[in-house]
Amino acid sequence: MTEQPTLATRFARAKFRSWHRGTREADFMIGGFFSRYAEGWGEPELIWFEALLDEDDVDIMAWALKTQSVPPELKGALMEAMQRLDYVEM
Repeated sequence: MTEQPTLATRFARAKFRSWHRGTREADFMIGGFFSRYAEGWGEPELIWFEALLDEDDVDIMAWALKTQSVPPELKGALMEAMQRLDYVEM
């Protein structure tokens, strides 16, 4: 039987995935969001973020910029925080 990763391992994996998206813009938007907010997250927030990371960068960025409708399963307080863009340093 395969051992399930620990919560700490999942957070580390999510951090890596958020900062290594393939474009600098996506890295700053998605990675910056993780770095700003993840410290206070528990498993429910991590589950949401892991689901977000499975989506295409162009969709995530469109949702954050409010140029595309957010799917129902990703709506909520975390997406609203992402849409504030107060974590992206210029």
